[in-house]
Amino acid sequence: MVITRRALLRRLGAGAVVGVAVPFLGCISHAEGRQLPGARHVGGPVLLNRNENAYGPSEKVLAAMREALSLIHRFPRKASDILQGEIAIRHAVKPDQVVLGCGSTEILRMAAAAFLGPGKTLVLAAPSFDVITYYARGTGADVVAVPLTKRYAHDLDAMAHRTDTSTSLVYICNPNNPTGTLTPRGDLELFMRKLPTTVHVVVDEAYHHYVGGSSTYASFIDHPIDDSRVIITRTFSKIHGLAGSRIGYAIASSPVARRLSSYRLLDGVNVVAANAALAALDDVEHLRTSAQRNTDDREEFFNQANARMLRTIDSHTNFVMLNAGRPAEELVEHFEKNNIFLPRPVGAMSNYVRVSLGTAAEMVEFWHVWDLLPPPKMSM
Repeated sequence: MVITRRALLRRLGAGAVVGVAVPFLGCISHAEGRQLPGARHVGGPVLLNRNENAYGPSEKVLAAMREALSLIHRFPRKASDILQGEIAIRHAVKPDQVVLGCGSTEILRMAAAAFLGPGKTLVLAAPSFDVITYYARGTGADVVAVPLTKRYAHDLDAMAHRTDTSTSLVYICNPNNPTGTLTPRGDLELFMRKLPTTVHVVVDEAYHHYVGGSSTYASFIDHPIDDSRVIITRTFSKIHGLAGSRIGYAIASSPVARRLSSYRLLDGVNVVAANAALAALDDVEHLRTSAQRNTDDREEFFNQANARMLRTIDSHTNFVMLNAGRPAEELVEHFEKNNIFLPRPVGAMSNYVRVSLGTAAEMVEFWHVWDLLPPPKMSM
Protein backbone atom coordinates (compact mmCIF):
# COMPACT_ATOMS: atom_id res chain seq x y z
CA MET A 1 0.00 0.00 0.00
CA VAL A 2 1.34 3.41 -0.97
CA ILE A 3 1.12 5.92 1.88
CA THR A 4 0.13 9.44 0.84
CA ARG A 5 1.62 12.51 2.40
CA ARG A 6 -1.64 13.49 4.07
CA ALA A 7 -2.09 9.96 5.36
CA LEU A 8 1.40 10.16 6.84
CA LEU A 9 0.51 13.39 8.61
CA ARG A 10 -2.70 11.87 9.98
CA ARG A 11 -0.83 8.79 11.25
CA LEU A 12 1.71 11.02 12.95
CA GLY A 13 -1.03 12.95 14.69
CA ALA A 14 -0.77 16.26 12.84
CA GLY A 15 -4.01 18.17 12.53
CA ALA A 16 -3.50 20.62 9.71
CA VAL A 17 -1.28 20.56 6.69
CA VAL A 18 0.51 23.82 6.22
CA GLY A 19 1.92 25.03 2.94
CA VAL A 20 5.16 26.75 3.80
CA ALA A 21 7.15 28.42 1.07
CA VAL A 22 10.76 27.40 1.48
CA PRO A 23 13.24 29.84 -0.09
CA PHE A 24 16.15 28.43 -2.05
CA LEU A 25 19.36 28.88 -0.15
CA GLY A 26 21.85 29.85 -2.81
CA CYS A 27 24.80 30.00 -0.45
CA ILE A 28 27.34 27.21 -0.31
CA SER A 29 29.31 26.96 2.89
CA HIS A 30 32.43 25.44 1.32
CA ALA A 31 35.18 27.08 -0.68
CA GLU A 32 33.50 25.74 -3.82
CA GLY A 33 30.83 28.42 -3.43
CA ARG A 34 32.98 31.52 -3.61
CA GLN A 35 32.50 33.91 -6.50
CA LEU A 36 35.77 34.50 -8.30
CA PRO A 37 36.49 37.86 -9.96
CA GLY A 38 35.90 37.81 -13.71
CA ALA A 39 34.67 34.21 -13.68
CA ARG A 40 31.99 33.08 -16.14
CA HIS A 41 29.19 31.15 -14.48
CA VAL A 42 25.58 30.07 -15.05
CA GLY A 43 23.81 31.64 -12.10
CA GLY A 44 26.43 30.65 -9.55
CA PRO A 45 29.24 28.14 -9.06
CA VAL A 46 29.05 25.03 -11.22
CA LEU A 47 29.48 22.05 -8.91
CA LEU A 48 30.65 19.03 -10.87
CA ASN A 49 32.54 17.46 -7.99
CA ARG A 50 30.09 15.54 -5.79
CA ASN A 51 28.03 13.32 -8.14
CA GLU A 52 24.84 15.09 -7.15
CA ASN A 53 21.66 15.16 -9.21
CA ALA A 54 22.01 18.63 -10.72
CA TYR A 55 18.30 18.78 -11.54
CA GLY A 56 17.18 18.13 -7.98
CA PRO A 57 14.13 16.27 -6.65
CA SER A 58 10.69 16.26 -8.20
CA GLU A 59 8.01 18.81 -7.43
CA LYS A 60 6.06 16.08 -5.62
CA VAL A 61 9.03 15.54 -3.30
CA LEU A 62 9.44 19.25 -2.66
CA ALA A 63 5.73 19.52 -1.84
CA ALA A 64 6.01 16.59 0.57
CA MET A 65 8.94 18.27 2.31
CA ARG A 66 6.94 21.46 2.75
CA GLU A 67 4.04 19.51 4.21
CA ALA A 68 6.36 17.77 6.65
CA LEU A 69 7.44 21.10 8.13
CA SER A 70 4.23 21.05 10.17
CA LEU A 71 5.76 18.09 12.04
CA ILE A 72 9.16 19.61 12.62
CA HIS A 73 8.48 19.91 16.37
CA ARG A 74 7.96 16.14 16.67
CA PHE A 75 10.60 13.42 16.93
CA PRO A 76 10.81 11.40 13.70
CA ARG A 77 10.39 7.83 15.02
CA LYS A 78 6.95 7.23 13.49
CA ALA A 79 7.94 8.77 10.18
CA SER A 80 11.01 6.53 10.06
CA ASP A 81 8.93 3.46 10.91
CA ILE A 82 6.52 4.23 8.06
CA LEU A 83 9.39 4.69 5.62
CA GLN A 84 11.04 1.49 6.82
CA GLY A 85 7.80 -0.41 6.18
CA GLU A 86 7.34 1.12 2.74
CA ILE A 87 10.90 0.21 1.68
CA ALA A 88 10.28 -3.34 2.90
CA ILE A 89 7.14 -3.57 0.76
CA ARG A 90 8.95 -2.23 -2.31
CA HIS A 91 11.75 -4.78 -1.99
CA ALA A 92 9.63 -7.71 -0.78
CA VAL A 93 11.51 -8.12 2.49
CA LYS A 94 10.50 -7.94 6.14
CA PRO A 95 10.64 -4.53 7.86
CA ASP A 96 13.30 -5.79 10.25
CA GLN A 97 15.58 -6.38 7.24
CA VAL A 98 15.60 -2.64 6.47
CA VAL A 99 18.06 -0.32 8.22
CA LEU A 100 17.69 3.43 7.72
CA GLY A 101 20.63 5.77 7.93
CA CYS A 102 21.57 9.42 7.78
CA GLY A 103 22.72 8.88 4.21
CA SER A 104 24.08 5.51 3.12
CA THR A 105 27.42 6.66 4.54
CA GLU A 106 25.97 6.10 8.00
CA ILE A 107 25.25 2.51 6.97
CA LEU A 108 28.94 2.17 6.10
CA ARG A 109 29.84 3.52 9.53
CA MET A 110 27.48 0.98 11.12
CA ALA A 111 29.06 -1.86 9.14
CA ALA A 112 32.54 -0.83 10.21
CA ALA A 113 31.46 -0.60 13.86
CA ALA A 114 29.62 -3.92 13.71
CA PHE A 115 32.21 -6.06 11.94
CA LEU A 116 35.60 -4.43 12.33
CA GLY A 117 38.00 -3.65 15.15
CA PRO A 118 41.58 -4.28 16.27
CA GLY A 119 43.05 -7.35 14.62
CA LYS A 120 40.42 -7.35 11.86
CA THR A 121 40.73 -6.28 8.22
CA LEU A 122 38.62 -4.53 5.60
CA VAL A 123 39.28 -5.40 1.93
CA LEU A 124 38.17 -3.11 -0.90
CA ALA A 125 39.18 -1.93 -4.36
CA ALA A 126 41.30 1.10 -5.18
CA PRO A 127 40.29 3.55 -6.36
CA SER A 128 36.78 3.23 -4.98
CA PHE A 129 34.46 5.12 -2.65
CA ASP A 130 36.75 5.07 0.35
CA VAL A 131 34.63 6.67 3.10
CA ILE A 132 34.35 3.29 4.79
CA THR A 133 38.15 3.20 5.23
CA TYR A 134 37.98 6.17 7.62
CA TYR A 135 35.42 4.37 9.75
CA ALA A 136 37.43 1.14 9.54
CA ARG A 137 40.61 2.78 10.78
CA GLY A 138 38.59 4.46 13.51
CA THR A 139 37.79 1.02 14.90
CA GLY A 140 41.48 0.06 14.89
CA ALA A 141 41.10 -2.28 11.91
CA ASP A 142 43.55 -2.67 9.04
CA VAL A 143 42.63 -1.76 5.47
CA VAL A 144 43.74 -3.68 2.38
CA ALA A 145 43.18 -1.79 -0.89
CA VAL A 146 43.43 -3.88 -4.08
CA PRO A 147 43.95 -2.09 -7.44
CA LEU A 148 41.23 -2.40 -10.07
CA THR A 149 41.81 -4.46 -13.20
CA LYS A 150 42.99 -2.88 -16.45
CA ARG A 151 39.31 -2.62 -17.40
CA TYR A 152 38.64 -0.79 -14.12
CA ALA A 153 36.52 -3.60 -12.63
CA HIS A 154 37.09 -5.03 -9.18
CA ASP A 155 39.97 -7.49 -9.32
CA LEU A 156 38.05 -10.18 -7.47
CA ASP A 157 40.76 -12.84 -7.78
CA ALA A 158 43.31 -10.50 -6.21
CA MET A 159 40.81 -9.45 -3.53
CA ALA A 160 40.13 -13.09 -2.70
CA HIS A 161 43.88 -13.70 -2.52
CA ARG A 162 44.27 -10.83 -0.03
CA THR A 163 41.52 -12.24 2.19
CA ASP A 164 42.76 -14.14 5.24
CA THR A 165 41.62 -15.13 8.72
CA SER A 166 41.69 -11.49 9.86
CA THR A 167 39.31 -10.35 7.11
CA SER A 168 35.83 -9.68 8.44
CA LEU A 169 34.43 -7.20 5.91
CA VAL A 170 34.65 -6.67 2.14
CA TYR A 171 33.32 -3.55 0.43
CA ILE A 172 32.15 -3.57 -3.20
CA CYS A 173 30.92 -0.38 -4.90
CA ASN A 174 29.06 -1.43 -8.06
CA PRO A 175 28.88 0.60 -10.25
CA ASN A 176 32.18 1.82 -8.91
CA ASN A 177 32.95 5.36 -7.82
CA PRO A 178 35.07 7.07 -9.21
CA THR A 179 35.43 5.01 -12.39
CA GLY A 180 31.73 4.48 -13.17
CA THR A 181 32.46 0.90 -14.23
CA LEU A 182 30.64 -2.38 -13.60
CA THR A 183 31.86 -5.64 -12.12
CA PRO A 184 29.80 -8.52 -13.57
CA ARG A 185 27.17 -10.01 -11.27
CA GLY A 186 28.24 -13.58 -12.01
CA ASP A 187 31.82 -12.81 -11.02
CA LEU A 188 30.64 -11.25 -7.76
CA GLU A 189 28.57 -14.30 -6.85
CA LEU A 190 31.49 -16.62 -7.51
CA PHE A 191 33.73 -14.35 -5.42
CA MET A 192 31.30 -14.38 -2.50
CA ARG A 193 31.12 -18.17 -2.52
CA LYS A 194 34.91 -18.31 -2.17
CA LEU A 195 34.98 -16.11 0.92
CA PRO A 196 35.20 -17.59 4.42
CA THR A 197 31.82 -17.81 6.16
CA THR A 198 33.02 -15.23 8.70
CA VAL A 199 33.37 -12.49 6.08
CA HIS A 200 30.48 -10.09 5.46
CA VAL A 201 30.16 -8.20 2.17
CA VAL A 202 28.79 -4.68 1.70
CA VAL A 203 27.53 -4.09 -1.84
CA ASP A 204 27.07 -0.35 -2.39
CA GLU A 205 24.39 0.26 -5.03
CA ALA A 206 24.31 4.06 -4.79
CA TYR A 207 24.33 4.37 -8.60
CA HIS A 208 22.05 1.43 -9.36
CA HIS A 209 19.34 3.46 -11.12
CA TYR A 210 21.80 4.89 -13.64
CA VAL A 211 22.99 1.56 -15.03
CA GLY A 212 20.26 0.99 -17.59
CA GLY A 213 20.42 -2.11 -19.73
CA SER A 214 23.43 -4.32 -19.07
CA SER A 215 23.71 -8.06 -19.59
CA THR A 216 26.31 -8.36 -16.83
CA TYR A 217 24.64 -6.28 -14.09
CA ALA A 218 21.88 -7.18 -11.65
CA SER A 219 21.07 -5.62 -8.30
CA PHE A 220 21.47 -7.78 -5.21
CA ILE A 221 18.21 -6.26 -3.92
CA ASP A 222 16.13 -6.85 -7.03
CA HIS A 223 17.72 -10.27 -7.58
CA PRO A 224 18.78 -11.47 -4.11
CA ILE A 225 20.95 -14.45 -3.34
CA ASP A 226 20.61 -16.82 -0.41
CA ASP A 227 23.56 -15.49 1.56
CA SER A 228 22.98 -13.89 4.96
CA ARG A 229 26.42 -12.21 4.89
CA VAL A 230 25.48 -9.76 2.12
CA ILE A 231 24.52 -6.18 3.03
CA ILE A 232 23.20 -3.97 0.22
CA THR A 233 23.15 -0.20 0.56
CA ARG A 234 21.09 2.34 -1.37
CA THR A 235 20.84 6.12 -1.14
CA PHE A 236 18.32 8.84 -1.92
CA SER A 237 21.20 11.23 -2.67
CA LYS A 238 21.69 10.39 -6.33
CA ILE A 239 18.82 9.83 -8.74
CA HIS A 240 16.23 11.03 -6.21
CA GLY A 241 18.12 14.32 -5.76
CA LEU A 242 18.10 14.36 -1.94
CA ALA A 243 21.82 14.63 -1.15
CA GLY A 244 21.21 17.51 1.26
CA SER A 245 18.58 15.57 3.21
CA ARG A 246 20.99 12.75 4.15
CA ILE A 247 18.95 9.58 3.90
CA GLY A 248 19.83 6.07 2.80
CA TYR A 249 19.17 2.48 3.76
CA ALA A 250 20.45 -1.06 3.79
CA ILE A 251 18.80 -4.40 3.12
CA ALA A 252 20.25 -7.34 5.05
CA SER A 253 19.23 -10.54 6.77
CA SER A 254 17.27 -9.91 9.98
CA PRO A 255 20.17 -10.86 12.32
CA VAL A 256 22.65 -8.71 10.40
CA ALA A 257 20.19 -5.82 10.24
CA ARG A 258 19.75 -5.98 14.02
CA ARG A 259 23.50 -5.96 14.47
CA LEU A 260 23.86 -2.93 12.21
CA SER A 261 20.99 -1.12 13.93
CA SER A 262 22.67 -1.41 17.31
CA TYR A 263 25.24 1.10 16.00
CA ARG A 264 22.88 3.53 14.27
CA LEU A 265 22.26 7.09 15.31
CA LEU A 266 18.98 7.12 17.23
CA ASP A 267 16.36 9.18 15.38
CA GLY A 268 19.02 9.95 12.77
CA VAL A 269 16.54 10.32 9.91
CA ASN A 270 14.60 13.55 10.34
CA VAL A 271 10.88 13.85 9.58
CA VAL A 272 11.37 16.05 6.50
CA ALA A 273 13.88 13.61 4.99
CA ALA A 274 11.63 10.62 5.74
CA ASN A 275 8.67 12.33 4.09
CA ALA A 276 10.80 13.28 1.09
CA ALA A 277 11.98 9.69 0.71
CA LEU A 278 8.41 8.39 0.81
CA ALA A 279 7.40 10.82 -1.92
CA ALA A 280 10.48 9.88 -3.97
CA LEU A 281 9.57 6.20 -3.79
CA ASP A 282 6.06 7.03 -4.99
CA ASP A 283 7.20 9.21 -7.89
CA VAL A 284 8.16 6.43 -10.26
CA GLU A 285 7.70 8.64 -13.31
CA HIS A 286 10.29 11.14 -12.07
CA LEU A 287 12.72 8.28 -11.48
CA ARG A 288 12.25 7.07 -15.06
CA THR A 289 12.64 10.52 -16.60
CA SER A 290 15.69 11.27 -14.43
CA ALA A 291 17.36 8.04 -15.51
CA GLN A 292 16.66 8.78 -19.19
CA ARG A 293 17.85 12.36 -18.88
CA ASN A 294 21.07 11.14 -17.29
CA THR A 295 21.56 8.65 -20.13
CA ASP A 296 21.08 11.45 -22.66
CA ASP A 297 23.42 13.81 -20.80
CA ARG A 298 26.06 11.09 -20.48
CA GLU A 299 25.86 10.31 -24.19
CA GLU A 300 26.25 13.99 -25.01
CA PHE A 301 29.32 14.13 -22.75
CA PHE A 302 30.87 11.24 -24.67
CA ASN A 303 30.04 12.97 -27.96
CA GLN A 304 31.73 16.17 -26.84
CA ALA A 305 34.77 14.27 -25.55
CA ASN A 306 35.08 12.30 -28.79
CA ALA A 307 34.85 15.48 -30.83
CA ARG A 308 37.92 16.72 -28.95
CA MET A 309 39.67 13.32 -29.24
CA LEU A 310 39.63 12.88 -25.47
CA ARG A 311 39.77 9.50 -23.77
CA THR A 312 37.06 8.53 -21.30
CA ILE A 313 36.17 5.47 -19.25
CA ASP A 314 32.80 3.96 -20.14
CA SER A 315 30.41 4.98 -17.37
CA HIS A 316 27.20 3.53 -15.95
CA THR A 317 26.64 6.37 -13.49
CA ASN A 318 25.97 10.13 -13.38
CA PHE A 319 29.66 10.98 -13.80
CA VAL A 320 32.46 10.22 -16.23
CA MET A 321 36.19 9.70 -15.71
CA LEU A 322 38.02 11.80 -18.28
CA ASN A 323 41.69 11.54 -19.20
CA ALA A 324 42.94 15.13 -18.96
CA GLY A 325 46.07 14.45 -21.01
CA ARG A 326 48.00 16.28 -18.28
CA PRO A 327 48.21 16.24 -14.49
CA ALA A 328 44.59 16.58 -13.40
CA GLU A 329 45.56 19.16 -10.80
CA GLU A 330 46.26 21.61 -13.65
CA LEU A 331 42.79 21.00 -14.99
CA VAL A 332 41.14 21.44 -11.58
CA GLU A 333 42.94 24.75 -11.03
CA HIS A 334 41.93 26.04 -14.47
CA PHE A 335 38.28 25.22 -13.93
CA GLU A 336 38.24 26.71 -10.42
CA LYS A 337 39.40 30.02 -11.88
CA ASN A 338 36.27 29.88 -14.02
CA ASN A 339 33.97 28.99 -11.10
CA ILE A 340 33.59 25.33 -12.05
CA PHE A 341 34.53 22.86 -9.35
CA LEU A 342 35.94 19.40 -10.02
CA PRO A 343 37.30 16.84 -7.56
CA ARG A 344 41.01 16.35 -6.97
CA PRO A 345 42.59 13.34 -8.69
CA VAL A 346 42.70 10.04 -6.85
CA GLY A 347 45.59 7.65 -6.31
CA ALA A 348 47.40 6.37 -9.37
CA MET A 349 44.89 7.96 -11.76
CA SER A 350 46.59 11.33 -11.52
CA ASN A 351 45.81 12.25 -15.15
CA TYR A 352 42.11 11.52 -14.80
CA VAL A 353 39.38 13.77 -13.48
CA ARG A 354 35.90 12.62 -12.48
CA VAL A 355 33.29 14.95 -13.97
CA SER A 356 29.80 14.85 -12.46
CA LEU A 357 27.10 15.47 -15.04
CA GLY A 358 25.49 18.86 -14.52
CA THR A 359 22.51 20.47 -16.20
CA ALA A 360 22.62 21.01 -19.95
CA ALA A 361 23.60 24.66 -19.44
CA GLU A 362 26.32 23.72 -16.96
CA MET A 363 27.82 21.20 -19.35
CA VAL A 364 27.86 23.76 -22.16
CA GLU A 365 29.81 25.99 -19.79
CA PHE A 366 32.13 23.09 -18.88
CA TRP A 367 33.09 22.49 -22.50
CA HIS A 368 33.48 26.23 -23.13
CA VAL A 369 35.98 26.42 -20.27
CA TRP A 370 37.67 23.23 -21.46
CA ASP A 371 38.31 24.86 -24.82
CA LEU A 372 40.07 27.73 -23.02
CA LEU A 373 42.65 25.38 -21.50
CA PRO A 374 46.24 26.51 -21.99
CA PRO A 375 48.78 23.98 -23.31
CA PRO A 376 49.97 21.44 -20.70
CA LYS A 377 52.76 22.66 -18.45
CA MET A 378 56.13 21.30 -19.47
CA SER A 379 58.08 19.47 -16.76
CA MET A 380 61.68 20.62 -16.34
